[in-house]
Amino acid sequence: MSKYLTKLGDNAKKAFKNIDTKTKNKVLRHFANSIYKNKNKILLENLKDIRYAKSKGLKENLINRLSLNNEKLDSIIKSIKTVIKLKDPVNEKLSSWKRPNGLKISRVSIPIGVIAVIYESRPNVTADVSTLCFKSGNCVILRGGSEAYFTNKLLANYFRGSLEKNKINKNFVQFVENKNRKLVDFILSKMSRYIDVVIPRGGKSLVKKVQDLSKVPVIGHLEGICHTYIDKDAKINMAKKILVNAKMRNTSICGATETVLIHKNKLKNIDEILNELTKNGCQIIGDRKVKKFYSGNVLSANNKSWATEYLAAKISVKIVKDLDEAIAHINKYGTMHTDAIITSNNKTAIKFIKNIKSSIAIQNSSTQFADGGEFGFGGEVGISTNKLPPRGPVGLNQLVSYKYEVYGSGQIRK
Repeated sequence: MSKYLTKLGDNAKKAFKNIDTKTKNKVLRHFANSIYKNKNKILLENLKDIRYAKSKGLKENLINRLSLNNEKLDSIIKSIKTVIKLKDPVNEKLSSWKRPNGLKISRVSIPIGVIAVIYESRPNVTADVSTLCFKSGNCVILRGGSEAYFTNKLLANYFRGSLEKNKINKNFVQFVENKNRKLVDFILSKMSRYIDVVIPRGGKSLVKKVQDLSKVPVIGHLEGICHTYIDKDAKINMAKKILVNAKMRNTSICGATETVLIHKNKLKNIDEILNELTKNGCQIIGDRKVKKFYSGNVLSANNKSWATEYLAAKISVKIVKDLDEAIAHINKYGTMHTDAIITSNNKTAIKFIKNIKSSIAIQNSSTQFADGGEFGFGGEVGISTNKLPPRGPVGLNQLVSYKYEVYGSGQIRK
């Protein structure tokens, strides 16, 4: 096991080199075309994974994430083509200046190096991550979940074939073909010589394991306890529409709203607001004021409720006296993921956006926009709630570091 993984690490180190933008885009076009031409083969491999997942008793929502169809494959191809159009983030002069002694200094973007991505269920991650890492000049080692093994392996092999076709070392992208779970522990704890960054994509238990065990920096988030605050100056029709989308469009994603905070002046509208959720099958878990004023069914909320990521058709509801209480609540119970305010008062919105600690702060829109594709990044390798960069959706421009290039003409320091 250790020999196999250290070989992958060594392969990545040897493959790493600067590649010009034109060649990068040729590789990506070939990869997109390979997916298009081999849709039927990919779907057949995906069927193998679905059968395996069902035999293991995987939950329906995980099987849905794992399942591909023509529409999803078209979406993957579209993402690749979007990344092709994006500017290459490598070797960009970020700033430059000249010192009084004549030294010329530039800060220039460079790839991070070797990135390991550990993920579950979604085969699109294989294509998205390979595309983004390659365009940003990084080698990647992919460790997908066993439930999507056949699909992931085939997609990774198509990318490797595209690299070879364009005379690039195919080990720029490598897929861990051994399903043994102990490999993840080894990657996290014993491969710091080879890996520069680890990115986890999956459930809370996977992310926590990565954060706890990794000896190299981790880009990611543990939980997405996202809030929508309905301010006293919110337009009710807008608030209802946004809230239903923020909670119910997809309850299982990290950008789904888990707590709604409602200004006390909107108590008169509480039936109107919450009925939109209950009509869509959402369970309300409310504080004492919600229980008193809302005419529908309410379960009692407690401190644990405010710290719960449901990932289901359930939402915590709290009445707050003002904007300051809403901000304080979010900063106490939130996970620095995504939080939104619904208000027609721009001064209030600015105060909210400037004072919450979240990596993504939104006015008058759904928290479910927390996504690299929606931000125009052509996809993402994940969402980061780290205080150090990168934060928010991690796309092409977040997968680079920088170096200082200094040009002199014989200067020595006194």
